[in-house]
Amino acid sequence: MKIRLTRRRFVLGLGAAALGVGVWTWRIEPHLVTVVQREMPVHNLPPELDGKTLAQVSDLHVCPRVDSDYLSACLRELSALQPDLVAVTGDFMSQASSERIEEVARVFESLAAPPLGTFAVLGNHDYGERWSDSRIADRLVRRLTDAGVTVLRNTSQVVAGLRLVGVDDKWGPNFRPAAVLPTLTADEPAVVLCHNPDAVDSPVDWGRYQGWILSGHTHGGQCKPPFLAPPLLPVSNQRYTSGAFDLGDGRSLYINRGLGHLLRVRFNVRPEITVFRLVKA
Repeated sequence: MKIRLTRRRFVLGLGAAALGVGVWTWRIEPHLVTVVQREMPVHNLPPELDGKTLAQVSDLHVCPRVDSDYLSACLRELSALQPDLVAVTGDFMSQASSERIEEVARVFESLAAPPLGTFAVLGNHDYGERWSDSRIADRLVRRLTDAGVTVLRNTSQVVAGLRLVGVDDKWGPNFRPAAVLPTLTADEPAVVLCHNPDAVDSPVDWGRYQGWILSGHTHGGQCKPPFLAPPLLPVSNQRYTSGAFDLGDGRSLYINRGLGHLLRVRFNVRPEITVFRLVKA
């Protein structure tokens, strides 16, 4: 039997489709985590690290808008992947307070300690309101340290022959890349953690660094129409959405889409856990 398409049926169908998309973007995709696996070539990687894994998560945004049970489940899923090293690229929380800091610590109880450690940098929201309260950030760092997370604040640390470099957030009051970046060379194997990808274009001396920079901050735009760029990105360089970018000078940038959100909405931009397999370049 042929069904005639009337205006009423068309409107009802359109409404049902809109409702379905709304439910998907609000209730389903914000918690539909994907695991992205890819190789990370590193210059002069020590032989003992060849084939080891570095996992990245970003932008948890612990706050009332983000379900802490969901975030804890994400870190349990990450633990099940058994990475050798974990990097967290900022924005642990939003709506900063003592309660939020303790909630962050509870969430990280779900992460099994990786053999080579967990390292992190801060994001703008980790500095509280207007991203300017260093006291809040300092309290968060102390609590993360107690939870087994090493926060790199314009400093670096060598782990099994690989130098991990942490640059503090570009929008925060402690952005001092000159304290650590000029010391980098093209020969030493290293990975840089920096929350805001715009920092790669900042007029600062990157030394002779030829390697990867891991960032977050953009959430991939959270909503992306098919075949089009995200309409909203919190970066000056609108090229920096998510995924890998060749910066054309020997540096490579990877932007993780994050696990949390500021508003509970995602469309065509699933939250992400990234697992890099370290290989010698």
